[in-house]
Amino acid sequence: MAKADKTATMSRLHSAARLARTALAARLLAHGFYAGQDQIMLALDRDDGQTPPTITKTIHRLQAQGFLEKRASSADARQAHIFLTDTGREIIHAIEKSVKKTEKQALKGLDKKDQKALFKLLARVEANLSNGEMVLPD
Repeated sequence: MAKADKTATMSRLHSAARLARTALAARLLAHGFYAGQDQIMLALDRDDGQTPPTITKTIHRLQAQGFLEKRASSADARQAHIFLTDTGREIIHAIEKSVKKTEKQALKGLDKKDQKALFKLLARVEANLSNGEMVLPD
């Protein structure tokens, strides 16, 4: 592949990622969420009671919005765990729906074979950029 083509490919990949983030951010904002907050909410939905490492500012904002709460650890009172509130649990479906709608919009016009190929290619790009091993779901 020519150098110009590689540059164009990276430019397109960057542009597609930016546009996907923008589209998802617009959908999430309709539910009162800012970019990045959806990932914290979905992580808590999968495994409630996590400890807040470097995401303190986002957690404080989600807490102020009433989506999650901090509780002292029963094992160590110096440690806090974060949990979804009832309001937070109720909004999870809207977050998941926003993600699905954005994905559907992004993949419009691609058949299942193309989608699978794209998924594998993007997994390879991620592995290359993270110096990790490519992991594909079954």
